[in-house]
Amino acid sequence: MAFRFPLATVLRFRESMEKREELVLQRILLEMAQVRREIERIAAEIAAAHNARNQAMQSPVPAAHLQGMLNDVEAAAERRTKLLQTLATLEQQHRLQATKYQAAHRDRQMLSDMKTKKRDMYEQERARATQKFLDDIFAARSMRR
Repeated sequence: MAFRFPLATVLRFRESMEKREELVLQRILLEMAQVRREIERIAAEIAAAHNARNQAMQSPVPAAHLQGMLNDVEAAAERRTKLLQTLATLEQQHRLQATKYQAAHRDRQMLSDMKTKKRDMYEQERARATQKFLDDIFAARSMRR
C-alpha cells in the first residue's frame, strides 16, 4: 500500500496560496524597481536641465527660453514628487504583502513538515512490517529443521 497523506488537498491549496502571494510580492518589487529607475532618470534629467540652464546663462539668451527651461525643471520635479509618493505607497504595499506571504509560507510549511513526519512514520512502519515478515519466514524455516 502506497503512502497517502490525508491532507494532500489542503497542502496543494496552501502551496497555491503561497505561490500566489509570492507572485504578488514579486510584482510589487518589480513595480518598485521600475519607479526607482524612473526617479533616477528624472533626477538625471533635472541635473542635465540645470547644467543646460547654467550654460545658457553664459551667453545672451531670450528670457522666454530661460523661462521654458525653468518650467521643464519644475515639471520634472513635480513628476519626481509624484513618483516618490507612488514609491512610498508601493513600499507600504510591499510590507503588507510580505506579511501575507510569510503567513502563507508558514501555513504551507507546517503542512509540509506534517507530511514529512507522516511519511517517515509510514516508512518506518513498512520497514518494521517487512522485517517482521522476514523474521517470521526465518523462524518458520528454522522450526522445520
